[in-house]
Amino acid sequence: MTNQSQTSFSETQKVWAEPFKIKMVELLKVTTLEERQQAIKNAGYNTFLLKSDDVYIDLLTDSGVGAMSDRQWAGMMMGDEAYAGSSNFYHMEKTIQDYYSYKYIVPTHQGRGAENILSQILVKPGDYVPGNMYFTTTRLHQELAGGTFVDVIIDEAHDPLSTHPFKGNVDLSKLDALVDKVGAEKIPYVCVATCVNMAGGQPISMGNLRELRVWCNNRNIRIVHDMTRVAENAYFIQQREQGYADKSVKEIVYELCALTDAATMSSNKDAMVNIGGFLAMNDEKFYDQACDLVVVYEGLHTYGGMAGRDMEALAIGITESVQDAHMQARVGQVEYLGNELAKRGVPIVLPIGGHAVFLDARAILPHIPQEQYPAQALAAALYVDAGVRVMERGAVSAGRNKQTSENYMPKLELVRLTLPRRVYTQAHMDVVVQSVCRVMEQADKIKGLRFASEPDVLRFFRGTFEEV
Repeated sequence: MTNQSQTSFSETQKVWAEPFKIKMVELLKVTTLEERQQAIKNAGYNTFLLKSDDVYIDLLTDSGVGAMSDRQWAGMMMGDEAYAGSSNFYHMEKTIQDYYSYKYIVPTHQGRGAENILSQILVKPGDYVPGNMYFTTTRLHQELAGGTFVDVIIDEAHDPLSTHPFKGNVDLSKLDALVDKVGAEKIPYVCVATCVNMAGGQPISMGNLRELRVWCNNRNIRIVHDMTRVAENAYFIQQREQGYADKSVKEIVYELCALTDAATMSSNKDAMVNIGGFLAMNDEKFYDQACDLVVVYEGLHTYGGMAGRDMEALAIGITESVQDAHMQARVGQVEYLGNELAKRGVPIVLPIGGHAVFLDARAILPHIPQEQYPAQALAAALYVDAGVRVMERGAVSAGRNKQTSENYMPKLELVRLTLPRRVYTQAHMDVVVQSVCRVMEQADKIKGLRFASEPDVLRFFRGTFEEV
């Protein structure tokens, strides 16, 4: 239910300012059209393979590319690089406990390190792992452990035009059907992402999570929280869900986490650090098992692949990420970009998400069949136009079925324009809007793509393409 007492930040203030001022700038390189045409060919039409020096506005990801605050940089100078028992670990541990509720914390180099350890401990061959839409690395780790991912997100999440306020919600009837088919004993946990990336940055409601908590309690099944963008999800609950208008983002974040049993965190996003992550849980036995594996794959249980200085910056970043003013500006800039595109008739996923604006590539390029990867082609075209680097989130990211070798064909064929935190100005967003509109006007000239080289796993990172 949408809260009528509050509207979005961009609606309440037509002109708004970021809650910070700039102390240092990074100079950008402006390239020519000919240089960009050559660069994208050299990269095999894969924006991941472009050199950063050749990019003007980088909207590839929000992972590890945010701007740290002066307090975070000051914290970096307090790095305790002891191999064992770093003081920064204990500061980070207490901050996670205080802000996120979890009792035990195992640091990892980033989120996928936590996914690896989690999957090795909890997933057995033949298990089924339901979740509110897949994420690439999450599903891969589940599959490598012998599990099968099952999508249990509500149907509205697969419709880019649906304006459902909580498209990240879990459909409990789909969970019931899975239990009827395979049995509760074959489900080690339900994976719940807050602000679902592949659905367009869409949030889950507190009410839905409470219903899921009851469902899982009745069947003795864990809830594992992919909490990469939990603060953004909390902001949407504050704005849209009845009963939360007067609660702070910080309070809502804690309440969300407390409804789950364990969590994986890629701290490069919400917590605004360049690297880092953790696995958190409330079960001591699970924690002991994770400590055994983190030594094998990451590092000692008190650093887990992170430097002491990075753990300190992470602890400070957590406190900054849940400040209401920060989150209003963060989501407000995403809304600004999305609203400006929508005004000009650009097909985007609605409602506008918390970390990115998602272009509907099939609507923009209807002449390119999904088998020729229209989202990948659109991402390449946007780079050529103005040096804006974005990311495909469609059939290329979905990968292939291991049994049949056929492409997964998701209903959503999207291009993600991902906004780094505290990095770009509104003027940069206006440049992006103009570029998208120019590309749309010449959409019929864009050609489909086919693989020139295709890695076996996570092919969107290193695969190369050629025009059809």
